[in-house]
Amino acid sequence: MVLIFAAVDYDDAKSAFINSFKFFIHFIKDHRMSHYDESPEQIAQATEGYVMQQTMLRIKDPKPSLAFYQNVLGMKLLGKYDFPEMKFTLYFLGYEPTQPEGDDKTKAKWVFGRPALIELTHNWGTENDDSFKGYHSGNDEPKGFGHIGISVPDVYAASERFAKYDVEFVKKPDDGSMKGLAFIKDPDGYWIEILSPDGITDIIFGK
Repeated sequence: MVLIFAAVDYDDAKSAFINSFKFFIHFIKDHRMSHYDESPEQIAQATEGYVMQQTMLRIKDPKPSLAFYQNVLGMKLLGKYDFPEMKFTLYFLGYEPTQPEGDDKTKAKWVFGRPALIELTHNWGTENDDSFKGYHSGNDEPKGFGHIGISVPDVYAASERFAKYDVEFVKKPDDGSMKGLAFIKDPDGYWIEILSPDGITDIIFGK
């Protein structure tokens, strides 16, 4: 019953997002925020080389989290950095080829130049703290952060594989009115949208 409610709630939110997105596209063609006085060409030049490099998620226990992102989602662990003085570790994962040859600093520079990585932050000791109930996923009140998205060739095939690994679903591909779109949870309860380029464009623009 909870899953059905989540799917219905998400459908409403997604429809609102699509309508807002279409309005925004039309709006920005004719309007610009008055306090930004650079031309589009100046903005492009000033921000050349900028990369959407990472999204950080705090995790309770790195063992199940790394197993999930590597074995279930197929990401590679590209970098692990310990900070003993502050008692935390950073793990960087993504869909990238193997790291280049070189010393640790060279490899780290390569990692921090990759686009669209997941940064998992583990504060030492949370995995053994029974009083620690985990982090807020952003999808319960008060809502904030929503989800990350993974594009796959076939949402249905991916979902069958996830089910084999007992992955928790928020929405299966055929739940609700938005067919061919799935949502799963990682070990810390963060939502992950599973989409395909063909499927999501059909949802937004129609078949």
